[in-house]
Amino acid sequence: MTFVLIPGAGGQAWYFHRLVPELQARGHEAIAVDLPAGDNSAGLVEYADAVVDAIGKRKDITLVAQSLGGFTAPLVCERADVSLLVMLNAMVPLPGEPPGAWWEGTGHAEAKAAHAAREGRDPGFDLMADFFHDVPQDVIDAAMAQGEPDQSMTPMHAPWPLDHWPDVPTRCLQGRDDRFFPLEFQRRVVKERLAVDVDEMPGGHLVALSRPAELAARLVAYRAAR
Repeated sequence: MTFVLIPGAGGQAWYFHRLVPELQARGHEAIAVDLPAGDNSAGLVEYADAVVDAIGKRKDITLVAQSLGGFTAPLVCERADVSLLVMLNAMVPLPGEPPGAWWEGTGHAEAKAAHAAREGRDPGFDLMADFFHDVPQDVIDAAMAQGEPDQSMTPMHAPWPLDHWPDVPTRCLQGRDDRFFPLEFQRRVVKERLAVDVDEMPGGHLVALSRPAELAARLVAYRAAR
């Protein structure tokens, strides 16, 4: 079976470099997609184009979408043979909602600040504290060596083009230690927008970097349950 992996902001397939071999070791094909995130002429449709091109003629795809990739994955489901969609610490869009409006529409800032206060942390943005707090140091070093990825604001402004959620079985998997999209926040948003419950596993927002083996096991189990 084939797993196709859509990254979040910055669009780097590198984000999944620890997950891909874990899926391959379990006997599956895994394709991590680079998105044209630094291209100011590219929006969500072009992001979906990149994923569809990577899929090619493959069938029976398990599509995994990280964070901002949640805006792209449903578009791919409308164009490719996707049999399971896994939203991983992902943003769930509403019809017509631009990604840039998602933050206010979900009350993200307030939820993130409240979560930080409960943990006794400064509520301001901190790259290491918010994203890399549970990632091994050697992986952090490798990520920093990549340099800050480019992310055009072009896809943030256009309305999400679908008027419905695709007719594809969808699971929402959340790192219970995610400080950027806290678990309780995601439970509320996913329930309001998809009327489904969130599954949880250990790990923060970058769970594919921090816990690739556990994540691979969860993804394979989802697929086996199909």
